[in-house]
Amino acid sequence: MASSEQVPLERVRNIGIIAHIDAGKTTTTERILYYTGQIHKMGNIDDGNTVMDYMEQEKERGITITAANTTTFWKNFKINIIDTPGHVDFTIEVERSLKVLDGAVIVLCSTSGVQSQTETVWRQAERYHVPRIAFINKVDRLGADFDRVLKQIHDRLGANAAAINFPDAHEDRFKGVIDVVNMRYITWEDADGLKIVYSDIPAEFKDKAEQYRHTLIEKVAEADDAIMEKYIHEQPVTVDELKAAIRRSVVGAKFLPVLAGTALKNRGVQPVLDAVTDFLPSPLEVRQAHGKNPDTGAEISCKPADDQPLAALVFKVASDPYVGKLFYTRIYSGTISAGEQLYNSSRDKSERISKVLLMHANKQEIVTKIGAGEIVALVGLKESKNGDTLCREKEPVVLESMRIPEPVVSMALEPKTKADQDKLGIILRKFLDEDPSLRVEYDHETSQTIISGMGELHLEIIIDRMKREHNLDANIGRPQVAYKETITRRADKVVGKFISQSGGRGQYGHVVINVEPGEKGSGIKFVDEIFGGVIPREYIKSVEAGIDAQAKNGILAGYPVADVTVTLIDGSYHEVDSSDIAFQMAAKYALKDALAKANSVFTEPIMQVEIAAPEEFMGSVIGDLNTRRAKITELGSISNVKTCRADVPLAEMFNYANALRSLTQGRASFSMEPSYYAQVPGNISEKIIGARQEYLNRKKNA
Repeated sequence: MASSEQVPLERVRNIGIIAHIDAGKTTTTERILYYTGQIHKMGNIDDGNTVMDYMEQEKERGITITAANTTTFWKNFKINIIDTPGHVDFTIEVERSLKVLDGAVIVLCSTSGVQSQTETVWRQAERYHVPRIAFINKVDRLGADFDRVLKQIHDRLGANAAAINFPDAHEDRFKGVIDVVNMRYITWEDADGLKIVYSDIPAEFKDKAEQYRHTLIEKVAEADDAIMEKYIHEQPVTVDELKAAIRRSVVGAKFLPVLAGTALKNRGVQPVLDAVTDFLPSPLEVRQAHGKNPDTGAEISCKPADDQPLAALVFKVASDPYVGKLFYTRIYSGTISAGEQLYNSSRDKSERISKVLLMHANKQEIVTKIGAGEIVALVGLKESKNGDTLCREKEPVVLESMRIPEPVVSMALEPKTKADQDKLGIILRKFLDEDPSLRVEYDHETSQTIISGMGELHLEIIIDRMKREHNLDANIGRPQVAYKETITRRADKVVGKFISQSGGRGQYGHVVINVEPGEKGSGIKFVDEIFGGVIPREYIKSVEAGIDAQAKNGILAGYPVADVTVTLIDGSYHEVDSSDIAFQMAAKYALKDALAKANSVFTEPIMQVEIAAPEEFMGSVIGDLNTRRAKITELGSISNVKTCRADVPLAEMFNYANALRSLTQGRASFSMEPSYYAQVPGNISEKIIGARQEYLNRKKNA
């Protein structure tokens, strides 16, 4: 069956493969493509020849950096798959993928279990109400424990989960899986895992299979009234009834079916494919996308059908060396044809589609027309960016955009030659189009370009791509923490005035503001409480612009101000001398003064760190963490390995990989992800201010 062939929407599945780094997402996707006939030879992460990891940086590091999507078929079902990164530095790829997907397969390692990034992707899936199934991978590894991971899914993720199959023995004794829905034994005859054998459950597993099935029915009953009725009255549940109830519960995101296998050894992947088609929803069954009419603000529901008005979301922009920019797009309703004119309602621009492509990782298949429920790449758009809505101008709609995480690490760039300065700007604009989690600013005090991202690896990949893809070398400053400033108390009736008389027309702006600590993660919130026209309406926007401009440079060391609510309560104007610029300047002065009166302090990103190390080294690891201002939150063990979770300031975690390696003879591993911002201790604040001043003086004298 060709990818472009029309398949009824009820037989379409848009799924993502999500997990912590190194759980086996890309290997699982590779096996899915092999068993569905999309590829004829399986690649390997270690050999750098997998279909979905096609970037040079992915092949070298053995990790997924960019979400890749492909289309395949299984038993007359069309499956659009997005393989997402597991590393926290590329969490935006997971975020924007889950935004447009209808279902997800969450992959867990049967030795490591639920890890920090597992929890992050779980929360992201919860935010977008994405139904999930779970695949506990690597059950053939030393220390594998299927039941322990299943318990962690309950305890750490809070999921209503139960196994729909479980492994026959663990580690190198793994033979097959016992299917507790159909009550059968599944094994594979050949090394490639193509020849599946279904047989009766061996006698030694019958009691265990009955226990698992009882638990499965019990957990499904918690989510489904029809099964609950049967469970209470102890009536038998048929296979068809159980499958239908599991499907209803999964589609409603009330139940998580769990499967076992080992993707690398080619065992257990076909049952995952069956679960995808049996239990995950089609575009017809998920919650309809909602948008607003940009002209009237009226709510619009986007029904997934070809005969409905077009509503499509551009969720990713990528560059292709042959066709230019690719705009990955989810079509929620209506159709898109090559050559037609569309309307970008987010930017009020017309766009022409030159090509419509179905993607197979970095390979493309041209189609002339595509309908609702599909994920495609569009070519030819000029003005569109990540998160924009495409529709028809006569039937406008703006869909809800994506949540973009805040960067936590910054790095200074200086081109080596004057000619490279302009080139750097062009390259960074291209990267900004592709990656919404990247930030670029120009520091006028130091004459440097500052790039900010989600972690050291994120920025390292950007620098590497600049060199390889664009032949641009730059001097790089060491990574810096993205500190922020905030206030600890309220300050009322702070006055800002800007009055200038220098011949000719003067300037007059006068504002009075209150400031107070805002909610965590709220940034700068501006509230207008002006009544009676004491400041004309046309200048309110100027006041807000002045507040925003000053908030980019705090009073302590020039770091951005966040989590502050600014309320404009009073002011005055001059009929002749007042202007936009005067009110902007008055607002800047007011906020500057208010920050001082409200006791402005530094805040820093705190990382949630998870470490796994042999028991004999854990004392040294914890001792080292204590020197890094860490707060230990949890200690545990997995088999003969001890685990530790801690909240640690990012400033203390640079180059931690080398430190941990030397402490544990290279036998420990760790992962970390941004957790929250917290106030910096006073002695550290003084060091930050001193270092910033020294840096500026050094640049001035250079």
